[in-house]
Amino acid sequence: MSEETGKNSQYSSRIIQVFDAFAERYDAWFNSPFGKSAFELEKSCIASLYRNLKRPSLEIGVGTGRFAEALGIEYGVDISGRVLEFAKRRGITVVKGSGEKLPFPDESFGSIFIIVTLCFVENPEKVLEEASRVLTRDGRLILGLILKESPWARFYMKKGEAGNVFYKNATFYSFNELKVMIRKSGLTIIKVCSTIFQKPTEKPLRFEAPRRGYYGKAGFIAVKAGKKLLQPAFKSGLCNRQSTFCMF
Repeated sequence: MSEETGKNSQYSSRIIQVFDAFAERYDAWFNSPFGKSAFELEKSCIASLYRNLKRPSLEIGVGTGRFAEALGIEYGVDISGRVLEFAKRRGITVVKGSGEKLPFPDESFGSIFIIVTLCFVENPEKVLEEASRVLTRDGRLILGLILKESPWARFYMKKGEAGNVFYKNATFYSFNELKVMIRKSGLTIIKVCSTIFQKPTEKPLRFEAPRRGYYGKAGFIAVKAGKKLLQPAFKSGLCNRQSTFCMF
C-alpha cells in the first residue's frame, strides 16, 4: 500500500468513526433552533434547482437522511453505517459505500445530490467522477455546499480549530476550485443559486429567498450540473473577476 493510499484510508476511517460515534448528535442539530432555520434556507435553495429532475434519485453522503426525506430522494449511500440507520427509518433505500467508489452500474440515476458532503471526503474529484459515471446522459447533479470564500466557512473553520468533532475534519473549497473539479468530471454547470446572506451566528436565521447566481458572501450555494454540452455561464462575461457574484 502506498503512503498516499494509507493516508486516504486513515482519513476515511476517521470520518467513519466520527459519524458512527456522533450520529445522534449530528441528527439532533437539525432540531435545534439554528439548525432548523439553516436547513430550511438550504433546502429552499436546492429546491429552486429542482425543475425537470429525473428519477431514480441518489444522494451521495446521505447522512441521517434529512435532506433526502425532505426532497423526495429515493436512494442514499454513505460510509457510516450508523447514520444510515437513521436514513433508513426515514424511508430512504440505503447502501453502505464510498462516494469514491459507488456500488452502482454506469448511468443508473437520473438525478444525483451531494449536499454538504464534498468537504468531508478524502478525494472530492473522484466523488464527482463517480457521480458523473452513474448519472444518465440527460441526468442532473445537484451540489450543495459552503464555499471557502464565505464568512460562514471561516466561522466553521474556527469551530474546527476549537475542537468541534465535525468541522475539524472539514475541508472547504473555493468556487474556482469547484468549477475545475466539475469540469474535470465531465460535467458542465447549468445553474447556481445562493442563500444565507446573514452574518455568521448561532442564533436562528430569518428566512430569505434564494438568489439566482453565485455570491461570494453567501453562506450556502447550490449548483446544478449536467453532461450535456451547454455553454457555461461563467464563460459568458457575466462573472465578476473577484468571484463575488456570478449570474447563471
